[in-house]
Amino acid sequence: MSADDIPLAQRLARQIASGGPISVAHYMGEANRHYYATRDPLGLEGDFTTAPEISQMFGELVGLALADLWLRSPMRVEPVYVELGPGRGTLAADALRAMEKVMRPPRAHMVETSPILRGRQKALLPHVTHHDGIEDLPGDAPLLVVANEFFDALPVRQCVRVSGEWRERVVVTREEEGRFLAVPGYRRVESGLPRIADDAEDGAIVETPIAGADIAYALANRIARQGGGAIIIDYGYEGPALGDTLQAVRAHAFADPFADPGEVDLTAHVDFTVLGNVARQAGLRVHGPVGQGDLLHRLGIDARAAQLAQASPDRAADVEAARARLTHETAMGTLFRAMAWTHPDWADPAGFER
Repeated sequence: MSADDIPLAQRLARQIASGGPISVAHYMGEANRHYYATRDPLGLEGDFTTAPEISQMFGELVGLALADLWLRSPMRVEPVYVELGPGRGTLAADALRAMEKVMRPPRAHMVETSPILRGRQKALLPHVTHHDGIEDLPGDAPLLVVANEFFDALPVRQCVRVSGEWRERVVVTREEEGRFLAVPGYRRVESGLPRIADDAEDGAIVETPIAGADIAYALANRIARQGGGAIIIDYGYEGPALGDTLQAVRAHAFADPFADPGEVDLTAHVDFTVLGNVARQAGLRVHGPVGQGDLLHRLGIDARAAQLAQASPDRAADVEAARARLTHETAMGTLFRAMAWTHPDWADPAGFER
């Protein structure tokens, strides 16, 4: 039996038994790598549903926002469309179809490591080019980038306050097979923490998006060199902040994040302040964050919903339900936030006005 044939929970338990506790970041990274490589997690039969799967309006408006940004910017070299973690490719298909109405459709490039999801994306967009990481993207054209629910699935480092000092939070095994537990590690953490940590009480937790910051910086530097912009949409907050946001979802319900690794979707809330600071360090202009509902209203979701309802009266109720789910404050409208980055010579993106 090869290592890949051994259940991930057993592999992690053996790793802990032989080498000691592993960090929360390592646990999250290994769990999500296995999870996304072995299934299509989307839809009613999966574990969760993303905005593009709720309605075509989401992808259309994002695509038109990118097209508008391109058309109002000075660079005439044709851009490429880039999506990070594109799921089934639904957003890209809707965005590119809308973009084609106002400009020559750009080449589509997707950063995706899951072979199963790559297959779904190819079925929708046969000419898409796949990449394992940011470093493989084209270097000869402006980048029009979308990252919808991408950064939330990347590993975060967690530190916990214990007896007046900070320690990295680590994962150990429990007696029950497939179950783990997060506990304070033995080593002190003395650097890399925000100022808010100085006065925190015992038990407080600070999260650091180590993987997300690295990817964001690499992407921002590409846009700074090549031109373009990015729209990032995810659930999150404007930090720094204290708190444990690591969560698991299975079959559209919350689950224990430290049980059955690789069989549940693990996410953590995105710190948009970190993403914005990283982009500024690379020389980009940062817009937002704004609520997803505000963004979609400003981009014209109400008018688009009316068009769809008029064209298909029998679907009018479904269109309205989707519009409300995407924009209402009790649904995705304020929980999800959006940020845009643009090259300093490019126009301001639509929808991010304060």
